[in-house]
Amino acid sequence: MDFGWLKRMLPRGLYGRAALILLVPIVTLQIVVSGQILQRYFQEVAGQMTTALVLDLALVRDQIAAGSAGAGAIAAALEIDILPAPSRDAVDHRQFYDLTGIEAIRVLRRDLQGLVAVDLITDERRPIITLRAGDETIALAVARQRMSASNPHQLLVLMVFFGLFMTWVAYLFLRNQLKPIRRLAQASEAFGKGQVVEYHPSGATEVRSAGRAFLDMRGRIEAMIDQRTLMLSGVSHDLRTPLTRMKLGLSMLDPDADVAALTRDVEEMEALLATFLDFARGEALDDPVSTDPVALARQLVADAQRGGGRVTLIAPERAEPVLLRPQAVRRCLSNLVSNALRYGSTARVSVILPDRAIRFTVEDDGPGIPADRRVEAMKPFARLDAARNQDKGSGVGLGLAIARDIAQRHGGSLTLRDSAEMGGLRVDLVLPR
Repeated sequence: MDFGWLKRMLPRGLYGRAALILLVPIVTLQIVVSGQILQRYFQEVAGQMTTALVLDLALVRDQIAAGSAGAGAIAAALEIDILPAPSRDAVDHRQFYDLTGIEAIRVLRRDLQGLVAVDLITDERRPIITLRAGDETIALAVARQRMSASNPHQLLVLMVFFGLFMTWVAYLFLRNQLKPIRRLAQASEAFGKGQVVEYHPSGATEVRSAGRAFLDMRGRIEAMIDQRTLMLSGVSHDLRTPLTRMKLGLSMLDPDADVAALTRDVEEMEALLATFLDFARGEALDDPVSTDPVALARQLVADAQRGGGRVTLIAPERAEPVLLRPQAVRRCLSNLVSNALRYGSTARVSVILPDRAIRFTVEDDGPGIPADRRVEAMKPFARLDAARNQDKGSGVGLGLAIARDIAQRHGGSLTLRDSAEMGGLRVDLVLPR
């Protein structure tokens, strides 16, 4: 049997599910208990009181049927009003929610001879009982308190009031218990985006254990990242010294073809080292600051144009500053623009500011990347030279990997697709704000 519809109806949050677990048993128990009390207590009390009332009604009926002159005095002494026969149909009338009225009518019809109808609606405080007294039909009005217990709804009112009160108390307790879990979730989500927020384990024993485990894990990951960055930085630093000596030695030789080729090899090694270092630094993001995304993109395009690149910018005149890591975002966009100029002749950078997000788009007129190889293209050290133009030099395959890593650590995304206007590759960098 498929219970998928039931799962879709249940709350998804921890608050809702905990409240449901707490409230369903309490509400069910209250409904069952109150139903039993109403059925057994109030109905039995109403039956006993109505049975006693039947004796008084029968006495007044018999006095009227016998034509006794003291019938009125007896009725007055018994607090029973004698009324003219009503014009309503000879059927019983009661409100649908009048549970004790059901028992009262049942006892009257069982024990009171000559009963015609019972009216519990015309005057809810003094029901009208129509019956035959000899050859005539009379109507007797009595207080409702003589047929059933007064204010039977008080039990329901008290039950609802204290039920709501205890639910409020339980909600306060539940909120305090769930607050540490929410703090742990926020700290975990922030760490996944590259942010380190202050967190101290609190709450129940199990939550404290999970919090301490998270702190230990975060410490190990940070130590591993620092060690990796330090190692790659050390390798880069150690290799720069012999490379510098090689360049100096080459510059002192005769500038023939072999020396030029060796110089190009050294420069390529320097570029590779710089790329490796950028990849290592991608884990160590700068702190978020209030940044104008349009100004950041405009400065990046200006730098690329000064370097000889044909890059254009499409962006609004100004934008509201948002919290960004400017160095990391600049590194990411710089890699995208460099790739666009390496594999194409022209690049275009666009800045769009939809609600709750920032989208940087970099397009080129190069050969693009096939759709079935775009996932592979964003992996570290992946080179799709068969699909890309190599006339402007080859890279080490870390440009898109660095960009994707920075986007993910910002809580954003990096998407590759075809450029409909320029015909090459289009890269969308979407960051939340």
